[in-house]
Amino acid sequence: MELKNKIIFLLIVGLILPSFSFVQGQAITPPENLDELKQIGQRILSAFPKIPEILFKIWKEEVLPIWYKMYNWFITNIWSKIEDWFRNKILPLFKKEVEKRKPIIEEEFKQEKKEVEKELPGVTKSFWERFKELIK
Repeated sequence: MELKNKIIFLLIVGLILPSFSFVQGQAITPPENLDELKQIGQRILSAFPKIPEILFKIWKEEVLPIWYKMYNWFITNIWSKIEDWFRNKILPLFKKEVEKRKPIIEEEFKQEKKEVEKELPGVTKSFWERFKELIK
């Protein structure tokens, strides 16, 4: 019961405290005249050419390293366990099933081979002979 109360407390604190940071922001006021609006517009437009290089820099220096770390962690911690599980548990089951069905598959293969040998003379007819049969 005590652990449950601690978890609930941490969840409440984790959800409420970050919302107080939004209140501390600087109030945004609308421009008072057209000159001030023009200056704001020029600042915004002057920032546009820099956006692609800023995004590229953020992607290269912050996003990709995190993704590489996550990928390496997944490969070392999760994928290795999945691979071991597959190799030790699933693969032997598949091998048993394949060995069990192997005679049945070989018998079906022989039957299919006989059927194909019976149909083979009809397949070797030329295109022109088939066309004549269709017309008749």
